Amino acid sequence: MSPYPARKRPGARPSAPVPKLFALAGKGAVTRHPGADVFRMSERRDEFMHHDDDSRKIPHEPLESPFPDDDQQVSDTFSGAPEQHPAGLLPGDGATEASAGADAVPGTASDLPATSYNYRSELGVPDLPDTEFTVPKELLPYLEPSDTAAEPGNLLASILVRLRTLVPAAPAVAKGTAALQKKEGVEEYDPRRHGYLVRAAVPPDYAEIDRYWIEEGLSEVCIGRNRNTNQDEYLLSEPVLSEFEYELLERIFEDLRDVLILSEDEMAGDRRRVLFEKVQGLLKEYGLVLDRDSIFKLQYYIERNFLGWSRINALMKDPMIEDISCDGIGIPIFLYHRRYRNIKTNIFFEESALNSLAITLAQRSGKHISVGNPMLDATLPDGSRLQLTLGTEVTTRGTSFTIRKFREVPFTPVELIQSGTFDIEALVYFWMAIENNRSLIFIGGTASGKTTSLNAVSLFIPPLAKVVSIEDTREITLYHENWIASVTREAVSEGLGATISMFDLLKAAMRQRPEYILVGEVRGQEAQTLFQAMNTGHTTFSTMHAGGVDAAIHRLESSPLNVPRNMIQALDVVSVQALIYQGRERVRRCQEIVEVAGIDPITGNLQVNNVFEYDPVSDTFSFTGRSRIYNEIIEFRGWTREQLDEEIGARRRILEAMRDQGITDYIAVSRIIQAYAIDRMKVIDALDDLSAIARMY
Repeated sequence: MSPYPARKRPGARPSAPVPKLFALAGKGAVTRHPGADVFRMSERRDEFMHHDDDSRKIPHEPLESPFPDDDQQVSDTFSGAPEQHPAGLLPGDGATEASAGADAVPGTASDLPATSYNYRSELGVPDLPDTEFTVPKELLPYLEPSDTAAEPGNLLASILVRLRTLVPAAPAVAKGTAALQKKEGVEEYDPRRHGYLVRAAVPPDYAEIDRYWIEEGLSEVCIGRNRNTNQDEYLLSEPVLSEFEYELLERIFEDLRDVLILSEDEMAGDRRRVLFEKVQGLLKEYGLVLDRDSIFKLQYYIERNFLGWSRINALMKDPMIEDISCDGIGIPIFLYHRRYRNIKTNIFFEESALNSLAITLAQRSGKHISVGNPMLDATLPDGSRLQLTLGTEVTTRGTSFTIRKFREVPFTPVELIQSGTFDIEALVYFWMAIENNRSLIFIGGTASGKTTSLNAVSLFIPPLAKVVSIEDTREITLYHENWIASVTREAVSEGLGATISMFDLLKAAMRQRPEYILVGEVRGQEAQTLFQAMNTGHTTFSTMHAGGVDAAIHRLESSPLNVPRNMIQALDVVSVQALIYQGRERVRRCQEIVEVAGIDPITGNLQVNNVFEYDPVSDTFSFTGRSRIYNEIIEFRGWTREQLDEEIGARRRILEAMRDQGITDYIAVSRIIQAYAIDRMKVIDALDDLSAIARMY
């Protein structure tokens, strides 16, 4: 009998009587089938599953291999007792029939060839003898009648699988494996030393337009023009797996779910390295010796699926992609590419994989999605915005999702100058207005850069001012210590937990004595509270979907916002954003910057003043020379016009110096702006090397 009893759980296969198995072992149970040279890791999946009484498949739990390495004691595997056993269980792997003694039962294999097969390297089991091998006594309870027709490699591998299903792992082996992993380490892929594992091939009906690496040597993108449709397509290439590598990868996926029980040291360590070490441990349990490229391929896909985002992982890493859109089952994923705009990919999902990814996206966002509640708006851990629907209840073509990717490092005013969204004069205007507590709102259509601009100009907020941001999905990122970042929350379930809306957060913010309130987007009743905050002296920044100033005013006055016109005049500045064409490229530009001057006492209409205007022909901005904000700053500060011009000139030179010196990191830009608010002359004196100021603060 086995030294370990069968696991007591539903579906556990009972051990066969030893006498019966002795008889099986003597009836040609070890004959080799000609042509069966390659052991498949799942001949079919039933080998890795056991069945309960209802014939439902239950995944096995990963256990330690009964075939130890040459330098590992058998006692470690089977009993952990101090008694020393031969270094291998099979005669062809260091053990002899004499050494096995009564613990082994010889079998016959008259049709075995004169040469042995290296199953350790090819099949993952110990080498076989030339003419016969012995079945260790401990393994006899795990033989089955069907094994009489099995060839040696498959027979031993099948026993290994059954032992992993039924026999608890020995603690001594687990400790020894962990120590061995720590000693040997994990070799990681380096394209310069190991060469490329993939190279994007252009399909016959495509003409190559462009190609670039996402992960060098591992994932490459080819932009190809389809000769049939004359449209560009995004063709992603990843390492190609052999059938054996694919089956092995599936097996590792199943086993990792059980062995990823981490210690405190592993929890605090590098997740990627811990994952690779666990994979290395499983390969040792299987007795597999893989070539280097196969190991690197396994590492790529395991990291992609466990730590990444499955098939869209490369898309999430591609810095050229803004939006990722999946419209349903079996439909290609569509992207918005910074260079090629809307483009179709060669990636699509079957139903089960798509639903699995949808649940993963929701869970990693800290939210729940189900058939009963099939719609979700959330923020991914990297800050990207997610809109998700599950199943066919709402979207008839199946589960769908849209991811609006978010830069981990937000845009700065310097980058907005470089991209042409604003010119330096416009950003100096925002700097002066924000420092002097003027409220502003960015309006525009979808993907026009409203939130990006809001986040960038928020870096002009003075260093010690209290800031409260309110969003439904987290997007605003500030380098500011005195900042409360709040987000909305839906009820956990019906009757459990309260829903926290933007209106609730805004009411709470009014009690927190903020100097600046940042609202991600106004779209409902929170607009009334926002404008009440403006009228009570709070400086507020926000965004809103509208095509122009008139459209924004009409939307504010209409349901569900319902903001009275008398309250709208508390708004100081409106910036109109748009996504427009420059030649064949689509670019984001500020169309105009408008000041709200007040209400005409006769007509009751709002009076506005255009401060900056955009000329699409020359792609330039012009200052009209009229600004109510500048005049109010002169009056508020007690400055002369010359002092205002001097201050505007100093800030212009700082922005120009940061642009010319390539200072675009948002932390460095924030430190320079904050340093100017603290010690103006120190920054002006260091204009030739502003990076020194950034390092100082």
